[in-house]
Amino acid sequence: MLDPSSSEEESDEVLEEERREVLGAAGGGSPRSLLPPPPPRDPRGREAGGARAAGPSPSPSPSVLSEGREEQERLQREEREKRLRLQLYVFIARCIAHPFNAKQPTDMARRQQKLNKQQLQILKERFQAFLNGETQIVADEAFCNAVRSYYEVFLKSDRVARMVHSGGCSANDFRDVFKKNIEKRVRSLPEIDGLSKETVLSSWLAKYDAIYRGEEDFCKQPNRMALSAVSELILSKEQLYEMFQQILGIKKLEHQLIYNACQLDNGDEQAAQIRRELDGRLQLAEQMARERKFPKFITREMENMYIEELRSSVNLLMANLESLPVSKGGPEFKLQKLKRSQNSAFLDIGDENEVQLSKSDVVLSFTLEIVIMEVQGLKSVAPNRIVYCTMEVEGGEKLQTDQAEASRPQWGTQGDFTTTHPRPVVKVKLFTESTGVLALEDKELGRVVLYPTSNSPKSPDLHKMIVPKNSQDSDLKIKLAVRMDKPPHMKHCGYLYALGQKVWKRWKKRYFVLVQVSQYTFAMCSYREKKSEPQELMQLEGYTVDYTAPHTGLQGGRMFFNAVKEGDTVIFASDDEQDRILWVQAMYRATGQSYKPVPASQAQKMNPKGGNVNTGISPLYTDRGQKHGMDEFISANPCKFDHASLFRLLQRQTLDHRLNDSYSCLGWFSPGQVFVLDEYCARYGVRGCHRHLCYLNELIEHSENGSVIDPTLLHYSFAFCASHVHGNRPDGIGTVSVEEKERFEEIKDRLSSLLENQISHFRYCFPFGRPEGALKATLSLLERVLMKDIATPIPAEEVKKVVRKCLEKAALINYTRLTEYAKIEETMNQATPARKLEEVLHLAELCIEVLQQNEEHHSEAFAWWPELLAEHAEKFLSLYSVDMDSALEAQPQDSWDSFPLFQLLNNALRNDTFLCNGKFHKHLQEIFVPMVIRYIDLMESSIAQSIHRGLEQESWQPVKSITNSLPNVALPKVPSLPLNLPQIPSFTTPTWMTSLYDSTNGSATSEDLFWKLDALQMFVFDLHWPEPEFAHHLEQRLKLMATDMIEACVKRTRIAFELKLQKTNKSTDLRIPSSLCTMFNVLVDAKKQTAKLCILDGGQEQQYHSKIDDLIEETVKEIISLLVSKVVSVLEGVLSKLSRYDEGTFFSSLVSFTVKAAAKYVDVPKPGMDLADTYIMFVRQNQDILREKVNEEMYIEKLFDQWYSSSMKVICMWLADRLDLQLHIYQLKTLIKIVKKTYRDFRLQGVLEGTLNSKTYDTVHSRLTVEEATVSVTDAGGLQGITMKDSDEEEG
Repeated sequence: MLDPSSSEEESDEVLEEERREVLGAAGGGSPRSLLPPPPPRDPRGREAGGARAAGPSPSPSPSVLSEGREEQERLQREEREKRLRLQLYVFIARCIAHPFNAKQPTDMARRQQKLNKQQLQILKERFQAFLNGETQIVADEAFCNAVRSYYEVFLKSDRVARMVHSGGCSANDFRDVFKKNIEKRVRSLPEIDGLSKETVLSSWLAKYDAIYRGEEDFCKQPNRMALSAVSELILSKEQLYEMFQQILGIKKLEHQLIYNACQLDNGDEQAAQIRRELDGRLQLAEQMARERKFPKFITREMENMYIEELRSSVNLLMANLESLPVSKGGPEFKLQKLKRSQNSAFLDIGDENEVQLSKSDVVLSFTLEIVIMEVQGLKSVAPNRIVYCTMEVEGGEKLQTDQAEASRPQWGTQGDFTTTHPRPVVKVKLFTESTGVLALEDKELGRVVLYPTSNSPKSPDLHKMIVPKNSQDSDLKIKLAVRMDKPPHMKHCGYLYALGQKVWKRWKKRYFVLVQVSQYTFAMCSYREKKSEPQELMQLEGYTVDYTAPHTGLQGGRMFFNAVKEGDTVIFASDDEQDRILWVQAMYRATGQSYKPVPASQAQKMNPKGGNVNTGISPLYTDRGQKHGMDEFISANPCKFDHASLFRLLQRQTLDHRLNDSYSCLGWFSPGQVFVLDEYCARYGVRGCHRHLCYLNELIEHSENGSVIDPTLLHYSFAFCASHVHGNRPDGIGTVSVEEKERFEEIKDRLSSLLENQISHFRYCFPFGRPEGALKATLSLLERVLMKDIATPIPAEEVKKVVRKCLEKAALINYTRLTEYAKIEETMNQATPARKLEEVLHLAELCIEVLQQNEEHHSEAFAWWPELLAEHAEKFLSLYSVDMDSALEAQPQDSWDSFPLFQLLNNALRNDTFLCNGKFHKHLQEIFVPMVIRYIDLMESSIAQSIHRGLEQESWQPVKSITNSLPNVALPKVPSLPLNLPQIPSFTTPTWMTSLYDSTNGSATSEDLFWKLDALQMFVFDLHWPEPEFAHHLEQRLKLMATDMIEACVKRTRIAFELKLQKTNKSTDLRIPSSLCTMFNVLVDAKKQTAKLCILDGGQEQQYHSKIDDLIEETVKEIISLLVSKVVSVLEGVLSKLSRYDEGTFFSSLVSFTVKAAAKYVDVPKPGMDLADTYIMFVRQNQDILREKVNEEMYIEKLFDQWYSSSMKVICMWLADRLDLQLHIYQLKTLIKIVKKTYRDFRLQGVLEGTLNSKTYDTVHSRLTVEEATVSVTDAGGLQGITMKDSDEEEG
């Protein structure tokens, strides 16, 4: 804003200064001079017209001259570009101001806000803070693991960072990737009652959103997003102006000057400009047809077709313009449409035979507002009398005001009327109520008659009223306002003098109205008072209006202008200059003429030296527009410009602006940009093929420079151009220029190379499958590009061949970048074998991750050719195999550290349908087959030697066992074996497993054996060998080896058991050694381990397994028999001691005599129960030892059954040998106690009733009962309470 005190000169100086800064010296010239031609040079290399240095000053050096020349050329180039952008902005501003072809599309896909580098860094920090526990978000371990995987794999990926840098990533992309990751994780989770997996997914996504937003205000963010979304969908005119100012680098001042000078807010002026442009395009088409200057087409027949296309396109635009309402925003104007043919009337403007307007076609409708304020000078009526006013439009209804006292005749009443008379007659009368009894009407006090027009003043004014004769109110006045609206289709009105040859043949002053019937039909009508139809009218089509000098001989009118047509001239005159200018401007818009009339005084002021002046500047802004150099751009004839070149510049600048805005657009224009570009192409005749070829060129260039472009967009534009070039006429254009065909072929080659390059770099152009569906669309577009024409589909094998070639390149690219990332080259050249193996193992993990990502994110795109993706994987792995072979060759012989590499690769490949037993997989097996066989051979030798040495040195002390827990822990699967077999160390239980000790079990040798066999089988099982035959062979060999090893262990244990048992004594002091229990447990464990280590489904192997089972069972029976024999021998020793008391033996007689003789003199003690107690203690303690140290209950029960049965049998046989003898009382008491306690103890140990109450026991029981009865009769002393009856209450 200028300071109010600034003078006009000051403001002009400021604006002039600003103009120089923006435009430089804006010289006049033709519109073609806006295009940047190369500066002319003379033969000596200097610029033509360059100023020479005056005076004898020394010449500057050549380098200085060159720098100065380059600077001058740069400034000139920038000046030309600036002028070109200004001219282009004028055309765009007109398209925005008055569109009549295009609308802003509302069905375009909504674009998301893009992420930039700073936002990505902030996002990484937020997720890292969550993982570090620095946020308040509560989450379980599963969600934390999902976030950690997302952070490590996705957020930290270099490919994602590159995509963000190229502007192709939005927040929605990041969320979709996380959602897909957690969907897989949640599906693998077990079902939880009352908690659905959909609920878990929703909860996890909500937590992700909370992490993503961080500490931002949760309420404000959605509002900002909503506002941006609205601006993305639809833009106002002001927003469109502002956008294209930014696109073309136009300053606000320049826009304001252009806006005012072009009258962009004046719909009539813009419609007139469009009519002039369309007329100019038709004239150019006719000129081209006359001069036969056509673009070069692929066939000569297209030249005439090209003219018809130009005419047809202009006719369509005329029809579009004609279909617009006469004035937007005004009331609907219903007039008769002219019945004309578009193909004839629009091309023959001014034809005498065209359909003429009738007077009824231009009937107008006006609204009048009459507001009566007050009456002044009323004296003839008493102050208390009632007065009122009436108002009417002649020919219409009459309205009346409220009543008022004569002392205060004031109302403020408004009456609304509708009339079709451009010159209505308004009558207002003042009445007073009549007091006479016989009076029929009220008395009229005065009247006023008005003749308002649409140009009449709208403010209230005093009007002198006509009073009746002899009235005292000679100075009666009424204050009122009459407002007559201007219908939207009435463009101008007023009084003019007119003289014509066909109408208005007499020079006189008439009331004229310029009426717009439709967008292309205007009429100059003269009206009389109180008439709705014009008295005479003239249709303005074909006329040219201009200012003229005064005509002598015509009386009336000062300022003259005329309307000229072939065969007719109409002269008009107004009373003042301003009225003439307004009339000429209105008629200039209506005629559609290309020439802009300029008053003589203004033309002299603008061009004082004379010459042709062609300007479109409104007089109101003429001076300022001229001062700022805008007149050249505003008055330029659009038909003289190369709009194809201008549009190429416009589209390039618009696309650059779009790719740099805040949306992840992928090359798609915003709805507002599409609207302006569509309008520009339609209005200025830019061919659709040219538009899409330029678009493709720009998109390909941006894509080559790293921007992310939607292949669907490329496909759309390419399909349009291909259809056009091959004659399918997508936009009704049948002509194809040579330039279009050549450019299309060039674009096709570039696009093909681009697509092949993108497919070769699919991991980096479409990381993690983003943008969604882009790779699939790229493959579809490649198939379209490879087509020879639009109708003939390309054979599938050719497409497959191209894709195969691209994927072969992709394998090399992916592996090269992977090795660069892992820095494998440096390591492989200098590292130790162990380090090489470590690096190759790490590289294998990366390779597997790459293949998994390809399967997860890109396999859907290659669904048509899954075998090609498998070939790509094989090629990729073959490159890896080179490094793998190199690292494995460097490993020392008989080193087993490489087995984890096989397990890693094999586990990844064996589950893949295409890669399992593929080329690389077979190569991997070929490398590791000898290693596996060698490893098993060494292990077999090692185990065999460890059994031999171990059993020789075995102390048979019980050790803690871990075999029961073996399947649940991660054992060291690959022990490192030295080369010298005799020195192979035995495999002992690792110290880190001590926490799993749970029972007393076998010997050290047996436990070591079982652990080794199980570890070896688990190791081979974990290899998951993919080739079925070799896998079966390995399993069979290991099972048979385990059988042999266990058999050897069992036999050696049997021998050791027997030797150890022989060394024990036969007295009641015998306590079964723990070593014997250990041997027993070894057999028990062997029985258990055979079920896991030796079983193999199938005939021979199953039989072999049965043999080892039978061997173990027989061995167990044998050692039970040996042990029972041993303990029974102790009982036999006890019975042999009792045999000394047999009746009739010398020892028995000696004992009886001695006792009886001694009893006469002293009290001799009777024999005690020491022998029975000692035996009973022997039985009980050995039972406890066996129960405690032998783990198998079933074998304990068998042992106790045999022990009890054998004991009863021995006693029964001993009693049977003494069937004819009476037992000594000492024998009887000892046997009763032994039998009863034995029965009781074995019953407590779980021996069944059937075994306890056997026939042998019954025999023994009966004999001892009889002997007890005999003793009770013959011996007065009796058994001292010892009896075969139930004596559970007895102690001991």
